[in-house]
Amino acid sequence: MIEHPLSRPLPQVLAAPPGALLRLYWLGQAGFVVDGGGRRVVIDPYLSDSLAQKYRGTTIAHERMMPAPVAPEGIAHVDLVLTTHAHTDHMDPGTLPALLTANPAALMIAPRAAGEAALARSGVAADRLRLMDAGETMTPRPGLTITATAAAHETRERNAAGNHRFVGYALTMAGRCIFHSGDTIPFDGQTAEVAALKADLALFPVNGRDMVRKANGIPGNFTADEAVALARAAAIPAMIAHHHGLFAFNTATPQDLVRIGTASHEPQVWIAKLGTCWMWPSP
Repeated sequence: MIEHPLSRPLPQVLAAPPGALLRLYWLGQAGFVVDGGGRRVVIDPYLSDSLAQKYRGTTIAHERMMPAPVAPEGIAHVDLVLTTHAHTDHMDPGTLPALLTANPAALMIAPRAAGEAALARSGVAADRLRLMDAGETMTPRPGLTITATAAAHETRERNAAGNHRFVGYALTMAGRCIFHSGDTIPFDGQTAEVAALKADLALFPVNGRDMVRKANGIPGNFTADEAVALARAAAIPAMIAHHHGLFAFNTATPQDLVRIGTASHEPQVWIAKLGTCWMWPSP
């Protein structure tokens, strides 16, 4: 996998149809667009100021440190929209309706435990929603296979029906497997579950956690070292660290990101940033 700067602005890239080669673009926070094999998948897009509006006037303002790199309706040719859980920065009522209206053929995939929230926040009809729980696999479109995995944000939680509130997704397309863990910390059995995916790339949230955030009801994620350790233990050769740089109270330290981005050779580590893309030259 290689990284290179975009030759044109991201809105122009995402207005055009996806190509055959596998390419990834970061949207900020946990959001990614994955193109390949003529398909386009959007994962956890947060492209609004929903949280700033929700928490305005509170002790922890959710003001953006970076602008949204593209408008929701500016992403075209979308086949699937994946959401890993019901937190607003992953299942955003300020993003999903415009994105899904602009792509009327797109399906939305969400955790079964968050089915009602997915319908309410997206505005889609029920026939466009597909629900999954950890351990399930589906092929919602030819050339796109999704496997849901467990996640612990900071705990593994289930609803009354036993479905996981937080999940990750392994996306297989264009001959590669990309694993987006969702928001998570390490938990028992995680390494074996992730290793079984035989992923080519991991997308891991690296913003850490601490008692101040926990006391304010803000669950955390992997530390930089935990993310690298899981990728290494699960034999994933490459990793992109994300979930940083959006909210000042909930981001990794620049020093940690620089350290893992320069010191780790196995796996190969990139730090998510705007204005770039990651790609494989061939399947």
